[in-house]
Amino acid sequence: MWPDVNGGGDSGLGGPVPIVGGTGALGSGLGLRLAGAGCEVVIGSRDGDRAEEAARRIREQLGPGARVTGAENADAVAGGPIVFLTVPFRNQSENLTNLKGALSSGQVLVDATVPLAAAVSGRATRLLGVPQGSAAQQAQEMAPEGVTVVSALHTVSAASLGDLDQRLDEDVLVAGDVKEAKRRVAALIALIAGLRPVDAGRLEAARLIEGLTPLLISINIRHKTHAGIKLTGLPDELW
Repeated sequence: MWPDVNGGGDSGLGGPVPIVGGTGALGSGLGLRLAGAGCEVVIGSRDGDRAEEAARRIREQLGPGARVTGAENADAVAGGPIVFLTVPFRNQSENLTNLKGALSSGQVLVDATVPLAAAVSGRATRLLGVPQGSAAQQAQEMAPEGVTVVSALHTVSAASLGDLDQRLDEDVLVAGDVKEAKRRVAALIALIAGLRPVDAGRLEAARLIEGLTPLLISINIRHKTHAGIKLTGLPDELW
């Protein structure tokens, strides 16, 4: 049984939550928040020792009872119904290529990649063009058959996720072509206090959502903050 979209309690996933690129700022912050919400988390990395070190730091922050382990990416994704991909855009293609034999039909891959110009030594406030339309659509093209890609988490500050003293209060735009997959991802995200998942439509909307990241980077640099987004006028029941 999947968790209630309104959040609270154990994830009920029937398996761990793997985070590919979990040693990075976004991945480790996400792992910290999900583990703090009661989820079993597997931090993935190309280097298993680095993954376990990142997992150890999370366990130290959360204390006894935190279910966080580290593993190489291919081992991390095994058995996880929902897998998060939180790597820089320059590493997205390589990681997906390496995971072709590890991801399996029925899994949902949550792509948080943003094609920032920083990937080619440009500015982080600029967006690169992607032939498929967006990084998420590129991920769907590269994912094994039967793996569904959902786009999410592009507007949530990695620094805010990684700081448990930082109160979150923002929306997360979720896009994808399979409604049930989006609902499952939304239910998991909603376990993190202060994050409200919002259905933003089909996967093609990821092009617009990813474009919000460089905009927020520019705003945050200007105002020295970690702003997110909040939509108004939405109904109480979103899913």
